[in-house]
Amino acid sequence: MELTTELLDKWMAIFAEKIEVNKAYLSDLDTPIGDGDHGNNMARGMSAVEEALQTKKPADLTSALKLVAMSLISKVGGASGPLYGTAFLEMAKLSNSETDLARLTEAALLGIKKRGGAEPGDKTMVDVWSAVVPALAKGNLTNDLIQEAVESTKPMQAKKGRASYLGERSIGHLDPGSVSSGYLFTALLEAEA
Repeated sequence: MELTTELLDKWMAIFAEKIEVNKAYLSDLDTPIGDGDHGNNMARGMSAVEEALQTKKPADLTSALKLVAMSLISKVGGASGPLYGTAFLEMAKLSNSETDLARLTEAALLGIKKRGGAEPGDKTMVDVWSAVVPALAKGNLTNDLIQEAVESTKPMQAKKGRASYLGERSIGHLDPGSVSSGYLFTALLEAEA
């Protein structure tokens, strides 16, 4: 499937709405294992993304993806800003020569892994991205698959990020970055529909 500026606009609008509706829930998830601010940080970031896309009206996909990346990096605190920002920056870099969404998200995942040093099983957003990206490439991404990937982080012990300081006490909690990544991909499915 091809990523266009129209699809990106729609995708980001739906994602922003999901984040806004669930920001308290995301911050509640972040309270026992993080700073308790993931929802508010993401809401601030997505509000900036929406505003940037509407006011600057980027001319092409690369500019639009860069705008998303820079808005997230500048407005989202903690690790999430740089990680989400890197994902969209890697997509922007590749989008000069490639508009296939599967390839773009592959580049994004590699960027996230490199930036955060996380691998699948570390209880981070990488767990969701690693499940979603291959499914996207095969054309069989579903809401169920996304939800399973998010839920898979609950029994894990965090090995990266602030939650890793808690050791075994991180077990039994959903990873907030995985939950927001879940919203990102369910928003994509809705944008495509």
